[in-house]
Parts: sequence; structure tokens; C-alpha cells
Amino acid sequence: MPNNLFSKNILPKSLLGRSLLIIVTPLVLLQVVSALIFFETHWDKITRRLATGVAGDIAAVIDIMRREPSPEGRAWAARLAASTMGFSITFHDQAILDSVTTFVNDDMEKNLLHALQDHVQKPVRIDATSLERHVIIEVQLPDGVLEVVTQRKRLFSSTTYVFVLWMVGTSLILFAVATIFMRNQVKPIRRLAIAADNFGKGREVADFKPEGAAEVRQAAQAFLAMKERLQRQIGQRTDMLAGVSHDLRTPLTRMKLQIALLEGADGAEELRGDIDEMEYLLEEYLAFARGEGTEKQTETNLNNLLRDATNQAMRKGEAIDLHTEEQISLPIRPNAFRRCITNLIENGLKYGEHVAIRAGRRAEFIEIIIDDDGPGIPEDKREDVFRPFVRLEASRNPGTGGIGLGLSIARDVVRGHGGDIVLGESPMGGLRATVRLPV
Repeated sequence: MPNNLFSKNILPKSLLGRSLLIIVTPLVLLQVVSALIFFETHWDKITRRLATGVAGDIAAVIDIMRREPSPEGRAWAARLAASTMGFSITFHDQAILDSVTTFVNDDMEKNLLHALQDHVQKPVRIDATSLERHVIIEVQLPDGVLEVVTQRKRLFSSTTYVFVLWMVGTSLILFAVATIFMRNQVKPIRRLAIAADNFGKGREVADFKPEGAAEVRQAAQAFLAMKERLQRQIGQRTDMLAGVSHDLRTPLTRMKLQIALLEGADGAEELRGDIDEMEYLLEEYLAFARGEGTEKQTETNLNNLLRDATNQAMRKGEAIDLHTEEQISLPIRPNAFRRCITNLIENGLKYGEHVAIRAGRRAEFIEIIIDDDGPGIPEDKREDVFRPFVRLEASRNPGTGGIGLGLSIARDVVRGHGGDIVLGESPMGGLRATVRLPV
């Protein structure tokens, strides 16, 4: 488990980051292995061979000077070393080295010291810091000190830097090309995610089309097919219920006319009450079944919508407090959402005497809290009341307990916008309805 948590914290979260990691990791490993092989084989061997060549040339000069110890012979050896070996030679007669080199700073000096010990086999001192582009080599001879100045490039291969530059440069170019291609591959997935999110929030997805790799196109086509099936089912349900509404209202209208002709007859008032109840039930059923409906989402000022719903209830003499933390505007179906808020307010006023509404922005969603001071709903019944036709009031009188569709309609509307409603206990002692809408 700790390893899994560690890997989740270290690994990139996005698909682009993980894809690039899949590409970059083998590339980096390849570069590291190549660099190790290069430094262990090519560069190290070349440096040793260069050091061996310099040491061999110095040994040859010392041998010439041993064979021709005269000043003329030493001068000839110096000219030969300068013309053919690239050395600048100075002989300090009867001089003695005050110290010899036993510690080296880098691989170049180490290889040179080992080569001099193998070929010259005399006390030496190496100075690689006094001169920027040259190295000074002093050799203790029986009659003096031989000072040899050679160019640093004779001991050091510049191909090391060239190799590193080419290796890093090509890696950066490949990484840039891979990033461009991977971004183009990830874009269709991001568009698909945005389209699915907008559709889940009930928003229009008109300009989306399948693109990208074959698998991404397949997923996009499956999403469009799902979207069309859902919209077709919703449309069929709405059309069917519109027809049912028309068919039922016609006989109800005829019944009203017949009752008007029976004014004063026994049972006429009771029959009129039954017809009114049937109309009320019919409107509630249609409102619930329409759900998402055909209303389009528009950018709506939520503050004004809440204020209108509150003022409508206050005109009936109800006590309502409204507090909005800031100006909030978001795309919603204003009529459907106003009905949702109105249902929640009426539900609170039906069972309580005072309702408080607070709205504000919370990170990635909009939160609307509606509190009342009524009796509340038991915790084990809070999810049941969202089911259609479920009422906590025992009687079947719609005037006292409704028909059990108010909260169902409210949740249906909010979920159609990609949000949800949660019921809880209110600080006022009654019920708290929390509406959350995605931004």
C-alpha cells in the first residue's frame, strides 16, 4: 500500500504527462546506458592512449638526450620535439624536483601519471592548472630536470563534449516532437470529456464530432449514439405525455360543462371537486414526467431567479429570508429551475412557519441551502421522499400532504443540470435541503 501511494503521488495525473513519461523514461535510460558505455570504453581508452603517446614521446626525447648529452645534442632534441611532437622542452641543468606528483585531480592526470610511470620510470611532477591550454610535465633526470610543455588537446579528447551535446540535443528534439504529437492525440480525449460533462449537466453539445485515433473515435461515436438514444427517449416521453394531456383534458372539459348545466343538483359540488382534483393530479403528473423537458439552457442570473421565487412566496404573507453571498450567473433552464426552487420553498412553508435561503459559490459548484423550522424528516426516510408518489403524511388528501411529487420533480430538475439535492437536519430545527449545481 505505501508503494502504491508513493507511485500515485509521484506519477503524473494527466494522460499527456503519463504518455510523455512512457516515452521519456526509455529515452533517458538509453542515454544513461550510452553515456556509461561511452565513458567506460571510448573516452577512457582514448584518454589512456593519448597519455601513452605523450609519455612515449617524452621517453624518446629522454633517450635521445641520454645518447647525445652534449649541449648541441640537447638542442637538436629540443628542435626535434618541437617540430614533430609539439613539445616545448627546457632542460634545467643540475636542478632537483622539490616534490613529485602522487595525487591527481582527474582522469586525464591519472592516465598521464600511469603512462609516465610505465614508460619513463623516473620521478615526475604534473602541473595541469598553471596554464589554461597547456600541461607542464617535469621529469627528474640524473643531471637535471627536463621540463616539457605540451598542449592539453594532446591529452584530452573533445569528442566527449560533442557526444554529450549531440546526445542531449537530439533527446530534446525528440522530446519536443513527441510532446507535440501526444498533445494532438490527447486533445480529442479532452474534447470527449468536456462534451460528456456538458451533456451530463444538461447543456448543448452541438459542435462535437469524433476525431483522433481509431479508439478515441469509437468512444466518441458511442457517446453520440448514447446521447441520441437518451434524447430520443426523452422526446418520446414528452410527446406521449403531451398527447395524454390533450386526450384527458378534452373529456374533463366536457364534464365541467355538464356539471355547469347541473348547477344545484345533488352531488354536483362533490363531482366538481373530484374534477378539480383530477386536473391538479394531471398537471403534477405531467410536470414530473416532463422532467428535463424541451426548455433550452440560457445564461441566467441566479440571484434574480431566487429573488423572484422568494417574492412570489412573500406576496402570500409567508416569512422568508434570502441571502446571496455574491452575484452568480450560470447556464440553466430558468423555468424548470424556478419550479424546483418554488417546490422546495413551498415544501418548507407547508410544514414550517419560517424559511431561510442562502446561496454561494463553493469551489467547483454552486450551493443553495433552504432551511425551515418545521418538524423535519427522519434520517431513514430522507431518501424515500424523493421517490414518486411517496408521502410521509398518512392521508391521501393532496391539500394536506400533496401527491408526493414535489421533491421528485425538484431532484429531477437539479439532476438534469448535473447536480443533486441532499436533505439533512437544519440548524433551525427542521429540514435542510442543499442544492448543488456544477459550475
